[in-house]
Amino acid sequence: MDRKFDQLLEKHNLKKTVPRNSVLEVLSTREVATSQPDLEEILGKEIDRVTLYRILKTFEEKGIIHKIIDMNGTANYAVCHSSCTESQHHDEHLHFNCIVCHHIYCLNEMHIPVISLPRGFKSESVSLVVSGVCDKCNARVK
Repeated sequence: MDRKFDQLLEKHNLKKTVPRNSVLEVLSTREVATSQPDLEEILGKEIDRVTLYRILKTFEEKGIIHKIIDMNGTANYAVCHSSCTESQHHDEHLHFNCIVCHHIYCLNEMHIPVISLPRGFKSESVSLVVSGVCDKCNARVK
């Protein structure tokens, strides 16, 4: 098992398991957010659907990954910034959803400004998704 993943799981008080490490390995090596069906395909028979769902839910609750809903309403997941915790996500950045390849990119350098809500309102998450053509698809068109 990868030591950095072991440390991440320890930091969030989670057991170190092969399935959790496998999910972290896949999500951390991809440059785009990944849906549960895509993860199922990548991981094959290694992790069953229910276990994968539970891992994703736990990781999101612990601040290890964040969820981005694509233009079709499908949840996609990407690894959070290291400063995210169970009580506060700091991954409030722009996401880009390509209308050609359907990949979702985290644009980490483009932060969503702090939003002041009316009294009595409490934000759970903030998301901004821009749809268009990514650089790779745009280069293929030319």
